[in-house]
Amino acid sequence: MADTFNTLVLTLDGGDVTIKLRPDLAPEHVNRIAELANDGFYDGVVFHRVIPGFMAQGGDPTGTGMHGSDKPNLKQEFSKQPHVRGVCSMARTNDPNSANSQFFICFDDARFLDGQYTVWGEVTDGMDLIDALPKGEPPREPGKIVKARAS
Repeated sequence: MADTFNTLVLTLDGGDVTIKLRPDLAPEHVNRIAELANDGFYDGVVFHRVIPGFMAQGGDPTGTGMHGSDKPNLKQEFSKQPHVRGVCSMARTNDPNSANSQFFICFDDARFLDGQYTVWGEVTDGMDLIDALPKGEPPREPGKIVKARAS
């Protein structure tokens, strides 16, 4: 039986961001995020795309936005959960079944993404640290995940 994960903690330079995981919405995506986090995959990975008023994206080990993990891509688990401030969702290509390791955290209302991207969590503490990430595509000196762990 698979582990049940409820929380993801992203340790950034400024402190911890706590994310409530949503296996009720996207069990496969939550398992993937938790597995990668607990394997140390996200440790040292930067937020390579940070757009004010929209979202902060990370999860590419190369920091380019072009790569993911060596695990197979995931099938979409779209839901009616709205993309609003603090929501964590999977990044993907034009193929809805191409999510792998990259994810984004919404700064603001992004409901135009609803039903097209897989929501897997929501920030419950530390959103101010996400707000403070250096902006850009990519940022000149990107913010990074020092450590990520799921429990």
